[in-house]
Amino acid sequence: MSKSKRIAAIDWMRGFVMILMVVDHVSMAYNARHNSSDSAALYVSGSPLPDLEFFVRWISHLCAPVFVFLAGTALAISIERKVSRGIDSWQVDKDILMRGAFIALLDPTIISLFSGRMTIQVLYAIGVAMMCMALFRRFSNTFLMVSALAWICLGELLTGMFWPPQESIESIFAALLISTYATPSMVIKYPLLPWLSVMMLGWVFGRYLLSYKDGNTRIGPVSLLLTLGVLSLTAFLAIRYNNGYGNMFLYREDNSWQHWLHVSKYPPSASFIFLELGVMSVIMAMMIWLERLVGDRPNGVLLVFGQTAMIFYLVHRLVLEGSATYAGLRHFSDLKTSIIISAVMLMLLYPFCLWYRGYKAKHVHSIWLRYL
Repeated sequence: MSKSKRIAAIDWMRGFVMILMVVDHVSMAYNARHNSSDSAALYVSGSPLPDLEFFVRWISHLCAPVFVFLAGTALAISIERKVSRGIDSWQVDKDILMRGAFIALLDPTIISLFSGRMTIQVLYAIGVAMMCMALFRRFSNTFLMVSALAWICLGELLTGMFWPPQESIESIFAALLISTYATPSMVIKYPLLPWLSVMMLGWVFGRYLLSYKDGNTRIGPVSLLLTLGVLSLTAFLAIRYNNGYGNMFLYREDNSWQHWLHVSKYPPSASFIFLELGVMSVIMAMMIWLERLVGDRPNGVLLVFGQTAMIFYLVHRLVLEGSATYAGLRHFSDLKTSIIISAVMLMLLYPFCLWYRGYKAKHVHSIWLRYL
């Protein structure tokens, strides 16, 4: 484990999925054949899942779970350190609530403006889940883990009551909490409760890292992550093999690799969450091992992107959505062109994020920069 206060591998993991996110968001904005059938409400039975289009979309599924999980991890580390320093409990809660509200409001305001319609997506889920942690931070790790796993495993029962996709029943209120909603003027794809469960697990992991650093647990992060990764992937395989409950109504139609991986992201099924958190755990274990072996470069691409994730997200998302909506570039290209554009955008984002990280470090007392 690194002796520094910040574990570089966590930033590497976040930076890695930010790169995948750019590829997906460029394809979403510009690629006329972008595959987005990862919901029972969007997929038409028997529709083809072209190899490359499907794979490029599928690898991006890792982004949101990692983003939310590590948001919980980073928040837990920050808050638990403040508590250990004796900072007033109300001040801690106020900081969490203000930061969460700021992030959540980005979706219905600036993101929606550039998208040309009301867009309630991952920033809403992260922000409101963060606000909920002002309460849930007071509970034990056991309570948080049991609550999170209970929703992941049982939430489909409640979702099915209010959102049976075969009946085309959509509700804005249900979508904000447990399901999904889409019209030409509004889209809600990230319901609070399933993503709150992911943040809770991330919070517990943040507490574990602090405990490990203090010498209070003998289980190392590599061993823990590999064990959790294997268990999570085993749960995914069992659910997907059974092909019934746990797939959020998006079932495997054959034994092709596409249909094994064609899991529901909107809303997230148990198979989706176990698959993505399992993959994340294995990759992050490898990154922690690699960090021990080779150390980290202060200006490494993954590190820089990981440490500037929020501004990275906002800049690239606004550029893409704004140009697609107001410059007539929506779905003007194909996948190959989208990948080339992604590479160019990443090359431009790196010096910007490097500059922003330095600027933020020189203005540590700025409230708004702290949220970004």
